[in-house]
Amino acid sequence: MTMPLRRESLAVVDRPVAHGPFTTTVPREYVHRAALAEVFLTGIHPTGLDSLTVTAQWPRAHTFYGPTAGVHDPLMFIESLRQAVNLITHTVYAAPMDHHQIWRHLSVDLDRDALFVGDTPASIELDIRCADVERRGSALRGMRMEVTGRRDGHYLGSAVSSVTSLPRTVYRRLRGPHAEVWKGATKALPLPPPVPPALVGRSRPEDVVLAPTRVRDRWQLRADTSHPILFDHPQDHAPGMLLLEAARQAALAVSPPVPVVPVGTEAVFHRYVELDDDCWIEAVPIAPDARGDSRTRVVALQRDACLFECTVTTAPVTPLPF
Repeated sequence: MTMPLRRESLAVVDRPVAHGPFTTTVPREYVHRAALAEVFLTGIHPTGLDSLTVTAQWPRAHTFYGPTAGVHDPLMFIESLRQAVNLITHTVYAAPMDHHQIWRHLSVDLDRDALFVGDTPASIELDIRCADVERRGSALRGMRMEVTGRRDGHYLGSAVSSVTSLPRTVYRRLRGPHAEVWKGATKALPLPPPVPPALVGRSRPEDVVLAPTRVRDRWQLRADTSHPILFDHPQDHAPGMLLLEAARQAALAVSPPVPVVPVGTEAVFHRYVELDDDCWIEAVPIAPDARGDSRTRVVALQRDACLFECTVTTAPVTPLPF
């Protein structure tokens, strides 16, 4: 059943998380982050019965989502959206804190000229319309979010995200023997050696999520459960941001050795990628988009099944000031 956002539910956000612009971050619990430093969102404000604006601030530098040739990492936009999904489901739709928000589909298109790093942190606004809201009784079960991003008042990009919200009991039943979070790290496979960091746009080996194989354009996923960003807190499966990072690195690995950034992402999350089994990342360049930007199709395979697929669009770094 589809229901619009209700005025009374939107009013809930005024108490726990609405702030003046960029004075503090929202509570970390609402965005499923353990580290305060990794919370990008600063507030949420209703703008209509079925719409709201989420504000964020991007730092000029970051230990993992760092800039490339003076351009903000586009995955910071996706991480901001991921945090917004959790914030909205908990504060607007009253999903309990132990509910799991799961991506089904994600589409992102960014304006490369709006990504340059300025003299101050970037002020971000995400105008979000919630549609196709699914409930079972009063409990949220899923929705689609249509997003327009602005950076310091200028157009930044757009996104569409479809998510499922699962109660803890349903999640545990679906996950079966993999449901115990504490087992994720203990059962994770030993880390294979990484590919050279420069091949995938990284400077530190510990930030590389691909390991070489004997097959061209095929890698083993490196799921480092001790990574302070990708595994900010214990997980029972490979997080979506890890898979998106793997897609980005795979796209860079098959691209010419020039600075590029991922300005477009079209991802489908079919099933969970488990930490206790080999996961293989494969990349194939496909036809450029209408603007001539390069595109790469990336899949994540586990036991011969495609669990995740993503088309990454990359563009040369050409930062321009407003």
